Amino acid sequence: MKTVTRYLLILMFCCAMSANAQQKRLTYCNPLNLDYGYTPFETFAGWGKHRATADPTMTLFKGKYYLFSTNQFGYWWSDDMLNWNFVYRKFVRPYNQVKGDELCAPATLVLGDTLLVIGSTYNKDFTLWMSTNPTHDDWKAAKDYFKVGAWDPGMFADDDGRVYIYHGSSNTLPLYGQEIDRHTFEPIGPKKEMVKLNPEEHGWERFGEHNDNVFLLPFIEGSWMNKYKGKYYLQFGAPGTEQSGYGDGVFVGDHPLGPFTYQKHNPFSYKPGGFAKGAGHGATWADKYGNYWHISTMGISVKNNFERRIGFWPAGFDQDGVLYSNTAYGDYPHYLSNGPEDHLKSNFTGWMILNYNKPVEVSSTLGAYAANNVVDEDIKTYWSAKTANKGEWLKTDLGEVSTVNAIQINYADQDAGFMGKSLGVYHQYIIYSSLNGKTWQPLINKSKNRKDVPHDYIELKTPAKARYIKMVNLHMPTGKFALSGLRVFGKGAGAKPDTVQNLIVLRGDSERRNAWLKWKPNDNATGYTVYFGIAPDKLYNNMMVYGKNEYYFNGMDKSLPYYFQIEAFNENGISARTKIVKVE
Repeated sequence: MKTVTRYLLILMFCCAMSANAQQKRLTYCNPLNLDYGYTPFETFAGWGKHRATADPTMTLFKGKYYLFSTNQFGYWWSDDMLNWNFVYRKFVRPYNQVKGDELCAPATLVLGDTLLVIGSTYNKDFTLWMSTNPTHDDWKAAKDYFKVGAWDPGMFADDDGRVYIYHGSSNTLPLYGQEIDRHTFEPIGPKKEMVKLNPEEHGWERFGEHNDNVFLLPFIEGSWMNKYKGKYYLQFGAPGTEQSGYGDGVFVGDHPLGPFTYQKHNPFSYKPGGFAKGAGHGATWADKYGNYWHISTMGISVKNNFERRIGFWPAGFDQDGVLYSNTAYGDYPHYLSNGPEDHLKSNFTGWMILNYNKPVEVSSTLGAYAANNVVDEDIKTYWSAKTANKGEWLKTDLGEVSTVNAIQINYADQDAGFMGKSLGVYHQYIIYSSLNGKTWQPLINKSKNRKDVPHDYIELKTPAKARYIKMVNLHMPTGKFALSGLRVFGKGAGAKPDTVQNLIVLRGDSERRNAWLKWKPNDNATGYTVYFGIAPDKLYNNMMVYGKNEYYFNGMDKSLPYYFQIEAFNENGISARTKIVKVE
């Protein structure tokens, strides 16, 4: 009997261990699927009303994640960084003399059992808010008149209890820092100059879509501070939120008010390629398992310069104390943490885009908003049907029977009628799959959905075999049925590309911030990922390139050597990387 009991206990233990080992990790896909509000400014909506936010902060507080961003008339909280709950709240008071803004570029700070939040202002009459229960609209004033007057603020509490604020957003002025009293929140002493840009040395800091700096000086903005192993990491965004190269850099010091030294590995957060570009003006935080992440702004900038979204990526500090962010395949599905992990190792699921530039059929087309815009891997372009009627549809051909793991639906704002935050809006649709284009099976049924899902991401419970995917509209909250991307992720049935051949990096003597990268076209590749860095073992940054075998890179430091490596990818997987190429 004892032997039988022991056997049963061992069997139960083994089954429990097996179930735990097989527990699926949650996946997410950038841009984040949040119920973004619409621009509240009539002057920003002249080319069309549209969703807009930026400048996010993420804070772990009492075991939950809190996400604040620009002009959302509230904020979000989550237990798992995937499923978000919106709390409607107006923080700006009538006497704050702010026209339309509702917590622009907000800052948060945890002090003991209290979460603090404040928005951007140069005035001395803004309210600093506090809550011990922010899962609800349960806030009170910590300071009625916060006298610092900080735009793009970032707040930081040191281990010794002292509190600091950093701020600034300008293409002529530096970032500033100042100590504030932990109890009265009054400023202690004058503000001090912290850091400023040096675009003559740092190529990535030059303004312009390709850092060509032709008409504006670059902007420094978006302060954030982290402390790691006794060092202070003062982070900033540059050179402009409209550009694909919008990224975050960092200075490192031994004191919260400096002096600071520019980290050689910069920008540390950078995403100039892919479906949704940009990784600037954000925040670095540790999740409940101690893993670091970086959240930041992603650009669209079609209907207005400030039409933007939010994404986040695995981040961390390497063994030399270098702050990095891993944005490779950063708008493909990635795993969330379910325990401590090494973010120098990718969280990428390996699910590839299956319908890039593949054939598309639609129910109707509005003007020049052509059908294939929905599969060109560019969030700036979109297809629109002529109406928002129930039954408008889009069908994408994967080219061959493939394994589908997940789908992301990115709605575009065509003839939207909303301004500001609209509550109670929702999308409804059904997605079908087919092996032959004739017999269809329901794959995703959102016919009863009551949520606002502008970037809906669905991981299938069971991977499906399909060649064709068809989306049928049932309900739009406003505007036409329009999509910037119906993105199908999984694995094709063919071969992944061979290793890229003949990578050449041409760095000129007259302009050492620039380089021209060329490589032999790979016949089996849909795109390439170019990795680069200032040391062969620190290739932390990358550029994603679709459909070309060259890239003009203008983001180097003038005085540093650089190292490059490239890999090819298609719907079947990723090739081995090339040997590392060094340029002096």
